[in-house]
Amino acid sequence: MKLPRQVKLVEVGARDGLQNELVIIESADKIALIDRLSATGLSAIEVSSFVSPQHVPQMADAVEVLAGIERWPGVSYPILVPNRKGLENALSCGVEEIAIFAAASETFSERNINCSIAQSLERFSKVAGLALSKGVKVRGYISCVVGCPYEGDIAPETVADLALRLLDMGCYEISLGDTTGVGTPGQIKALLDVVTEKVSVQQLAVHFHDTYGQALANILVALEAGIAVVDSSVAGLGGCPFAPGAAGNVATEDVLYMMNGLDIHTGVELDKLIDAGLFICRLLYRSSGSKVALARKSLLSTRC
Repeated sequence: MKLPRQVKLVEVGARDGLQNELVIIESADKIALIDRLSATGLSAIEVSSFVSPQHVPQMADAVEVLAGIERWPGVSYPILVPNRKGLENALSCGVEEIAIFAAASETFSERNINCSIAQSLERFSKVAGLALSKGVKVRGYISCVVGCPYEGDIAPETVADLALRLLDMGCYEISLGDTTGVGTPGQIKALLDVVTEKVSVQQLAVHFHDTYGQALANILVALEAGIAVVDSSVAGLGGCPFAPGAAGNVATEDVLYMMNGLDIHTGVELDKLIDAGLFICRLLYRSSGSKVALARKSLLSTRC
């Protein structure tokens, strides 16, 4: 296997991870989580989103969280925005990077952001244009790149065309999201074979949920294709409010453990990452979704 020598991990736990949790986490605790994540060596930590608090109440305190975190040198703290109002809120908080999100499924787009794919692209084109004019970087997400909970299989050509549209808007990178976690290594390879015919691997990231336990295998396929940016969530937090049955994101601890085993440099310290995951799980009254964290915790208990 020819794999990247260095991989960037984009931590999405504070946003994508927490957004589906029923236990509302206090702003101070979110800030503490993000500060702990900053101390691990991560270079990108998605902080929150300016979405409707009625639909995603967990993200209602985005302004407070952004104001409270310690911003480490060399670390980016992007925030998700769905529209111009969200962007204006982000700009008022001094955000230097935003993320916009489209779906490869018409039904999911309607359920998630109440508009068609075409309408979402028109909306995000204006958002991206304004952000770029203010010197703010823009990252793009595509949801349901393999399958949709409402429409079933998604054609790779649809994803490739959508990625090109987002790049044309000025997105510097497109994160391909298997929102429901249905993808298998064979499907991911087929997807990437098509997408990379039109989009450079240097402009792609992957974002896998682990519903069927395929996320790490799918990441390995992406690495083999030359992709060197991986989204993940501390403690495997996550799930999507608009994708019934979708499990959490792949755990950052598990991804890092695999990267270490492949001798791929990330700059992230595993022990500090595990501690951050256990910290937020205590507040959520649940066990970590990371197999690595649970194994380390069990091992320490046995030794004691």
